[in-house]
Amino acid sequence: MNAATPREHGKGAAPNVRISIRSVGMDKPRAWLAAGFEDFRQATAVSLAYGMFWVGLSIAVTAGAFTLGLWHWLLPLIAGFMFLGPLVAVGSYGISRALEAGRVPNLGDAFGGWKGHAGQLAMMGVMMMIFFLAWIRLATLLFALFFGLEAPSPETLYASLLTTTNGLMMLAVGTAIGAVLAFGAFTISVVAIPTLMDQDLTFMEGIEASIRSVAKNFRPMLLWAVILTGSVLVGVMTFYIGLALILPVLGHASWHAYEDLVRIEPVEELKS
Repeated sequence: MNAATPREHGKGAAPNVRISIRSVGMDKPRAWLAAGFEDFRQATAVSLAYGMFWVGLSIAVTAGAFTLGLWHWLLPLIAGFMFLGPLVAVGSYGISRALEAGRVPNLGDAFGGWKGHAGQLAMMGVMMMIFFLAWIRLATLLFALFFGLEAPSPETLYASLLTTTNGLMMLAVGTAIGAVLAFGAFTISVVAIPTLMDQDLTFMEGIEASIRSVAKNFRPMLLWAVILTGSVLVGVMTFYIGLALILPVLGHASWHAYEDLVRIEPVEELKS
């Protein structure tokens, strides 16, 4: 039984609403991807521009890391992108929302869609940053544990990762720990951020809706998490260029996932 959660009305709060979570089938992730591609097709120019912005930023960060001699941070930073991905998708949510409103999306929808709920989205940003910093700290400890405090040369390090016992063990342990942290971040954010983009709710209500969505639809949401992770990895392996398409499509798809999973109704309407 799906127990809906009513929101209490208080000073300065939005009208009472009831947040319900729908059940979805294993076919839904594919349907979300199809809807994401359709949104991309309808708003190719602005979606591609938004994706290219993040590609350019990723390339700049990578170049900066090598220039500053911090190249050994690249692997944990790339892996840590999984924790910040839901925030990166905010622009795609704005584009999809504009399409549903019957408007032609523009860069203002992509880069300014967060303004209406900046405070609550900022709080979600803090939550995601906590996961990101926890991962960076753990990655640092793992590196020190298996390779010591002195960073080897790039050639030595990347060769050691795949050809030595220490390297393989670090990859295995790091992947396991990162997967647990990433799924935790996914669980609290997968529909929380689009919910906050679309509704006048608190970030804790968004997190609750997200956790309940994953708990109620664990298998489809696990598949969705695998699709998101795999797609981003493919984009990274193309030297980020593929992310220009992948990031906006996944963002659009995640918006449609939110719409399929979360139903928010005024309590007064339900009582009538």
